[in-house]
Amino acid sequence: MSSSSGLNPHAQTGFANSAAYDQHRPSFPAKSVEELLENVRVLSNTGARVVDLAAGTGKFTELLARRHEQFQVLAVEPHADMRRVLEEKKLNGVEVMDGVAAKMPLEDESVDAVIAAQAFHWFANMDSLKEIHRVLQMHGAFGMIWNIEDYNKPKSYEASTTWEQKLNDLVWSFDDNQPRFRHQQWRKIFDEQIESTPWSITAKANPLFALPLGEHIERWSQWLSKEALWSRFSTLSQIAVLDGEERERVKKIFDDAVNGHDVETNEKGEVALHGMTISVWTTKIPA
Repeated sequence: MSSSSGLNPHAQTGFANSAAYDQHRPSFPAKSVEELLENVRVLSNTGARVVDLAAGTGKFTELLARRHEQFQVLAVEPHADMRRVLEEKKLNGVEVMDGVAAKMPLEDESVDAVIAAQAFHWFANMDSLKEIHRVLQMHGAFGMIWNIEDYNKPKSYEASTTWEQKLNDLVWSFDDNQPRFRHQQWRKIFDEQIESTPWSITAKANPLFALPLGEHIERWSQWLSKEALWSRFSTLSQIAVLDGEERERVKKIFDDAVNGHDVETNEKGEVALHGMTISVWTTKIPA
């Protein structure tokens, strides 16, 4: 969760409550994880060295640590509180490191894959791409994965329900021009490797990663109590920092939405939340 020079201050404050983030943010679907690991070339690769970049509290790190491949996992995370939560889990085969995307404490060409889970949008810049390229072995790969609830989707994506679109509109109303997945700006850093003219498309000198990006989308739904849904919604960095009257206003809009006519509930009163997991990958182009 870093910028090119260090930890993004919006991430620093927005994720200050690391314990709540770890408790209420979801893990990643098994199918999407398998798809990503296969395409970054570490599926069934016993003992592969994998960087979990901007590992946070370890939502993805835990999945890597449980794998039958017995990966050597290098969890790089600059946020001290998140790193503490991750360290306290004492995951087998995981080394937790203090570092940012543009400056990792790793040797040249020393890892098989780098994966950024729920994070690349924070540091989608050329400095980070150069550093990821540096630490990857010659034919290594870079993977990205995001859980995206309908309430936190890009504007161009269609929400499953009216109430989730209302919450998506609410989230967009707090737009602060900071990089997040829903802006889709993270894709542009890969396109910057290519120069286009009306007559031709040519690679710049020494492009770092292959295009087009590989991509896999898995739709899902999950039953959550309204209280658990509010807790999860509140882990969004722009919502987490709110307090006082502004937080009360947002809570009222949230309550009105989740009590709307089109909200699907089960016999327990739980709400059907919809979203998707997006896996993206590319391979290193050796210098």
